[in-house]
Amino acid sequence: MSIQRHGITIGIERIDSDFFLTLKLSGKLTHEDYEKITPMLDSALIEVKQPHIRALIDLTELEGWEVRAAWDDFKLGVKHGTQFVKIAIYGNKNWQEMAAKIGSWFVSGDAKYFDNEAAALDWLNEDT
Repeated sequence: MSIQRHGITIGIERIDSDFFLTLKLSGKLTHEDYEKITPMLDSALIEVKQPHIRALIDLTELEGWEVRAAWDDFKLGVKHGTQFVKIAIYGNKNWQEMAAKIGSWFVSGDAKYFDNEAAALDWLNEDT
């Protein structure tokens, strides 16, 4: 029996109303993964009236989503999409770049795909 690792690792740093969010997605994400992560994001953002989020999303270990999890991801993007200033998406597979482009349609800030983590962080930290 092999162990199937999957999930979302989250890091949040807050400076006044600015947030720096890091997400690392791994394995094939499930609806249950989103049931755990969504309340954490909601509670981190609820007290800030107009958060300005810069996010680094690491997809290098992501294999995909279950159908219901993909829907959860879409709903999460719609719910918080207006709060993002910049989203740097870092991956290593061709399909991830396409998924990032589609996801960027649902956020108000700039979203860009990178295959290099250093370049992603440089872009994320530039003034908007």
